[in-house]
Amino acid sequence: MSVTSYGGPMLLRNARLVAVTEAVPGLVDVRLDDGRVVEVGTGLGADGSETYDAGGRWLTPGLWDQHVHLGQWTLASARLDLAPARSSADAVAAVRERLAEWPDLPVIGWGHRPTAWPDNPTVSDLDAIDTDQPIVLIAGDGHHGWLNTVALHMLALPTRDSVVSEAEWFMAYGRLSTVLGTDGTGPDAYRRSMEAAAAQGVVGLVDLEFSGGVADWAQRWTDGADLLRIRHACYADGLDDVLARGLRSGDPLDGDPRLTMGPLKIISDGSLNTRTAWCCEPYAEKAVAGAEEGQPNQTPEELRALLGRAAAGGLDVAVHAIGDRAVAEALAAFEDTGARGGIEHVQLTTRDDVRRMARLGVRASVQPAHLLDDRDVTERLWPGRAERCFPLRWMLDDGVDVVLGSDAPVSPLDPWLAIASAVHRSGDDREPWHPEQSITAREALAASTDGWGTVAVGHPGDLVLLDADPLDGASDREHALRLRSFADQVVATWVAGEAAYTRP
Repeated sequence: MSVTSYGGPMLLRNARLVAVTEAVPGLVDVRLDDGRVVEVGTGLGADGSETYDAGGRWLTPGLWDQHVHLGQWTLASARLDLAPARSSADAVAAVRERLAEWPDLPVIGWGHRPTAWPDNPTVSDLDAIDTDQPIVLIAGDGHHGWLNTVALHMLALPTRDSVVSEAEWFMAYGRLSTVLGTDGTGPDAYRRSMEAAAAQGVVGLVDLEFSGGVADWAQRWTDGADLLRIRHACYADGLDDVLARGLRSGDPLDGDPRLTMGPLKIISDGSLNTRTAWCCEPYAEKAVAGAEEGQPNQTPEELRALLGRAAAGGLDVAVHAIGDRAVAEALAAFEDTGARGGIEHVQLTTRDDVRRMARLGVRASVQPAHLLDDRDVTERLWPGRAERCFPLRWMLDDGVDVVLGSDAPVSPLDPWLAIASAVHRSGDDREPWHPEQSITAREALAASTDGWGTVAVGHPGDLVLLDADPLDGASDREHALRLRSFADQVVATWVAGEAAYTRP
């Protein structure tokens, strides 16, 4: 953690501190200066500081989303929502309706999950629609694109009748602007996404977008997309540029310490819904021919080479690993190279590998809202393995550093949904899914504040004022329901001591 210098003097009076780590009873005043908390006590003098009366409300460290694809999330509001589709025919009908309304615009859809469909999506299904417009439909887990032939040609992809998946899709995604013209991810659009996040109490994002690089983020920041703290990740194709610039994780990108270099992101396996997450046992149905256990995206030697280069260059590493075999291989690579960082998702693993994570000091970056979407498909594709999915309780009990995020737009950029899902593990009227892996609201909140506990001297001035205490709850179910709508309780958000959001 690093403390930045930015905002001017301010005094928050009459606040109650949320007991993220330790309890501080009663009302306190909190003084900020130069973007930091410099004093906490009672009856503090104003000393010429700007004064804000909290009125007995609750003050907590600002929330972080540790896994966001910010460009994709920014585009999401303009996309056709295909989450309700239950077959290829449903999705095609939705596309036809969109084209009937806007016949002269490309169709960009998001959210379909064809694993449970009775049929597989094909290019010919979309080509049967009478249009010259490109159609690009992005799966709900982000791991494949279902395109018509017009879009395949525009993205310089070979003609086929199947979807574009995994590494080929991630590379193609960066060329979507050729389909969209103006791709809707300019600095003003990014700024709007940041404003929406700040209204939920978010002060920082780890941006793991597939496209763009250091220069793109620095320019975007200069052009006004500078409301929140951002850690920008690079991928293997951008690693040479980052190393040539001499950037290490935590270094400012544009002279402003709120925008920093993040980790090297490596996608080591696929996903559950595409049945490409790399597992120790075969998928129970619809397995990919020749890869019945899923498959890795790199050889063990390639993975170690990437971690070794990052470690030598002072970069943390974020390794996407969803299947238990992928997690095991990622941990072996961390151990062999001495690289620092974490594993993204850790969706399926073993108790021994959780303990190994703790021993190696490898962080677990988990997106609890995914368990709501993947609960049923897990029982079908990984029968007998669900008790090892999203094992948050194991991780905390064994001493793993756990941080939470959304993977937006795969799940909404909503830290309260992530917290509620970690606490109750159910998004409907059913009983929690493997409640033995639930964690407490306090633990989930602590995993959402970038390592900062109860507000104290020395903390960054990244704070959120709430109408109520998020740790005050009865049963897990009732508490989770309350937490899911807790964004309504956000009164104000400060980043480095400056207002990022104030409720009208």
